[in-house]
Amino acid sequence: MANSSFRRMVTGYHGCDASVAAKVLSGAAPPNFSANPYDWLGWGIYFWEHGPQRAAEWAVEQARLAGKKVIEPAVLGARIDLGECFDLLDTAYTRSLGKFYSEFRQAALERGMRMPENRDALGSRRGDKVLRFRDRAVIDYAVSRAAEQEGVIFQTVRGAFIEGKPAFPRSKIALKSHIQIAVRDPACILEFFCPEPREVRWNA
Repeated sequence: MANSSFRRMVTGYHGCDASVAAKVLSGAAPPNFSANPYDWLGWGIYFWEHGPQRAAEWAVEQARLAGKKVIEPAVLGARIDLGECFDLLDTAYTRSLGKFYSEFRQAALERGMRMPENRDALGSRRGDKVLRFRDRAVIDYAVSRAAEQEGVIFQTVRGAFIEGKPAFPRSKIALKSHIQIAVRDPACILEFFCPEPREVRWNA
């Protein structure tokens, strides 16, 4: 597997409730790891890379859902060292997923388990398959196996996603396209900050 240590920083943005942002900024509590079985990049603390507006839009979307996690939408900024990164923008890693998928599928068959499937969510664009049950399972398996087989402990997982409606007629540019980072090792988060007001348009 390729050298995954980037030794560089990116800026990430985390959509959340204002109370969570305040606790993190004050040092009273760390941000929560996301443990949803449909998370796109596996277990971790999620950020939009250089995407404050997308983080804000996600927080607003969450505030509209029943059983709200978000009451008052907010955005938390972070400086992130990618460290050992399972980077799905690099073909060395996307190609490795085929091997890990085959191993995962064989293990599931031997245990009589059904393979998880990616699914559309109610209210989402048909075909976006925003509930990524299979992707999460395979990525978590890949990261675990890399640690067992090669002794590589991945600290972050990074991926680019095409999501949403076309930006204009017949375009292949999608409105919600973004790069996401799942931070598995909190030590990779060097600092948190409150984004400048000009970085986020809440009425966009």
